[in-house]
Amino acid sequence: MSSSTNQAIVPSAVLNESQWTEINNAIAPLNRDQLTWMSGYLAGLANHQVAGQSVVPVEAPAADKKLTILYGSQTGNAKGLAQEYKAKAESAGITVNLQNMADYKAKQLKNETHLVIVVSTHGEGDAPDDAVELHEFVASKKAPKLPELNYAVLGLGDSSYEFFCQTAKDFDQRLEALGAKRVIDRVDCDVDYDTQATAFIDQLSTLLKDEMTAKQSQVVQLPTAANKAAAAAVSEYTKKNPFVATLSESQKITGRDSVKDIRHIEISLEDSGIQYQPGDALGVWFNNDQTLVDELLTLVDVSADESVTVGDDTLSIKQALIEKFELTLSYPTFVKNYLEAGKSEPLQQLLEDKAKLRDYLADRQIVDIVREFPIKLTAEQLARALRPITPRLYSIASSQADVEDEVHLTVALVEYDVDGNVRTGGASGFLANRLEDGQEVKVFVEHNNNFRLPESDDTPVIMVGPGTGIAPFRAFMQQRAEDEAQGKNWLFFGNPNFTQDFLYQTEWQRFVKDGVVDKVSLAFSRDQEQKIYVQDRLLEQGKEVYQWLEQGAHFYVCGDATHMAKDVHDALKTIVQQHGGKSAEEAESYLTDMRRNKRYQKDVY
Repeated sequence: MSSSTNQAIVPSAVLNESQWTEINNAIAPLNRDQLTWMSGYLAGLANHQVAGQSVVPVEAPAADKKLTILYGSQTGNAKGLAQEYKAKAESAGITVNLQNMADYKAKQLKNETHLVIVVSTHGEGDAPDDAVELHEFVASKKAPKLPELNYAVLGLGDSSYEFFCQTAKDFDQRLEALGAKRVIDRVDCDVDYDTQATAFIDQLSTLLKDEMTAKQSQVVQLPTAANKAAAAAVSEYTKKNPFVATLSESQKITGRDSVKDIRHIEISLEDSGIQYQPGDALGVWFNNDQTLVDELLTLVDVSADESVTVGDDTLSIKQALIEKFELTLSYPTFVKNYLEAGKSEPLQQLLEDKAKLRDYLADRQIVDIVREFPIKLTAEQLARALRPITPRLYSIASSQADVEDEVHLTVALVEYDVDGNVRTGGASGFLANRLEDGQEVKVFVEHNNNFRLPESDDTPVIMVGPGTGIAPFRAFMQQRAEDEAQGKNWLFFGNPNFTQDFLYQTEWQRFVKDGVVDKVSLAFSRDQEQKIYVQDRLLEQGKEVYQWLEQGAHFYVCGDATHMAKDVHDALKTIVQQHGGKSAEEAESYLTDMRRNKRYQKDVY
């Protein structure tokens, strides 16, 4: 290459002296941030002077205002809504800083001018893992006064739990107490959150647009056949646009005498282009059992072919009950709506006692409430009383590197008796009993970046997954086997009986034989007089567990959030205290540091 091609282009080669003087005069008063913004703007202007694009006036950010969106998400819903609002704000010309709460430095709060929080509530009023540290900081004495902060909070939760949207309420109340100004009233969304969340996003966008933007000229790209095709190429299947897959296999993997009915489910994703990673979840849309629907219609004395309107659709009440409404999970809003159609003094008294209502609803379906407290309804009244059906999320039990265009699940069939009537779970009954090989099932992948294998294949891994909590760890080990990872792997697994309930036993034996798994610690609770659980096995082997942690091991927990995950956390804290010579406070700080560094991850439900 000749030396002349390496020389810098002098301004006079592209600009005349008058133009160069005008530019220098224009940029002289600008500060560093303004110069950076202008450089990007001018680069965009240069890169978009092609057919199909144009310079048009749009909104550009006001110089002294910025918008930060923080999300705390357990299953991905809060993250999705935060991303949706980010796109809306940016389309209005607002510069947005979108961050997971787990990655946000809490002390930065005092520098914010506009903040939007989108957060779910996990379990019985707990903050999701992403939000724990920020939630604790805001509630602590370390939290600064925030008189310059304008904020809004969007909460996601489930009204069937006592502490509905509690984490969102906590953030809202504490920010107000710290002197921040509420831009819009907090919205608490139930499981069918789409309509409320969209209204919140639209209203907030309108309120902030004028305040945070000023007219500027900026290049925008007009739609062309080429860029429309490009946009289509990157589209993916989502909760609102699921892929119609087919069931390949449904096999019971617990013994004949087991107290549990657990199925290994295989679903074909052929021709979908869907990609997933170990740690992700699969969303499954399901239809309600026709027998259950017929029972409900008989109880309320409504004809199956009466028409109802659901959203933009008009269909028979029977079809609506099969495809559109939640029937297998009971919730307080149904009781409230049901009572608006007629009187029932006993049910009204139950509604007014939140604790008793919660206990009553826990093991009853909609049809059981109607049977016990009969009220005559019209088809429209029944439809208005019910909430929309929501997909169920299952931890994926396979690595795509191993199974290619399939996805595997480990599903426990929910089955119990209510006054002599056998009730089954909505999605588990659909997958285990009603869906046959080759039949269609609508699915989508819910990515979970907070439950991932270590970046280094040499990093040790400890996995605690009793019952169906073993699912993601099967995926983890399939992936590590494919990658020929050298990091050590240790599984803690528990269930009632060794002979009946050792899920994927032959596969785990093969993982051990092939050197993929180094240790397996088993806790079969009913194989001896005194019940033994995974947390007991952890404590028994606490010295070695702590040695692994000190070697940089990542610690994973999957399964029941209400009891198991808390018991495992307590056991882990005890291990750090006993074998690390730390106080209770130091041990908790040790685990917090692990969580912050993505070394302590949970997928609990």
